[in-house]
Order: sequence, then structure tokens, then C-alpha cells
Amino acid sequence: MKTNEYKGRGFWILISMASLLVLMLLAGQTLGVFNYDLAVSIGMQESENEIGKIGIAFAKGFGFADTVIYIPLFVIGIIGLLKNKRWGKYTMFGALAISVYWPIVHLYAIYIDMDSITLNPEKYIYYPILLSLIIIYGLWGMRYLYSK
Repeated sequence: MKTNEYKGRGFWILISMASLLVLMLLAGQTLGVFNYDLAVSIGMQESENEIGKIGIAFAKGFGFADTVIYIPLFVIGIIGLLKNKRWGKYTMFGALAISVYWPIVHLYAIYIDMDSITLNPEKYIYYPILLSLIIIYGLWGMRYLYSK
């Protein structure tokens, strides 16, 4: 496959969205591990009133795992794809698989136990939209990489 063919519009959409997700993950997940209250104050995590102490423990656990696994997979994938390396494709595929998995977990959790998770009302509107878009991106990205 030729480099120009490989680095078309789809390639740059894949890389751009991955880069945006890395920035969002750093601002929400990594920051939440080190300063959860600051992450809440900038709207990147939920408050104790919304998810409780156990929810915060799980949010910090996800944040830690994202910091040591998910973000590095994305970064290595981005670098590898830019260099047109096979390992870039595999690491990006792994990051995209996680991008499908975690939004499904969160969507299910939000709607399975609305008594324990009491988000601000506007979050019940934009979370499903945002999380669904991330799922679609992950599925599209895996299909894109598979086809290339």
C-alpha cells in the first residue's frame, strides 16, 4: 500500500480523534488520579454527590488504568501510524477496542442504577450522545485499520 493512499482523509480523522481523546483523557482521567477535585471543577469527573464514594474509587481506578495503559496505547498508536509501522496499527487497534468498551460500561451503569448514580440532568442528555460518538469512532477506527 502506498503512503499517500494510506494517509488519506480517514487516516487523519483517525489520528485527529485519537489525539483529541488523549488530551481529554489527560485532563479527566490522569488529572483525576492526582487531583480529583480539580478534575470535577473543570467538568471532567463527577462529584461525590453524583456517584458516591465508591463511584469515585472506581473513577480513580479507571483513571489510573487509562493513564498507564489506554493513553500509552493511543500515543504509541499515533506515532506508529504516522511512521507507517505495523506495531502502530496493532496498538491503535487496542486503544480503539478500549474506546468501544468503556463507553458501553458507563452507559449501562448510568441507566441500570439511576438511584445510585444521580447525575446532573443535562448529563443524562449529553453523556449518551458523547459516549455513543466515542463508540462509533472506535468501531469505525477498527474497521478502518482492518481494511488497510
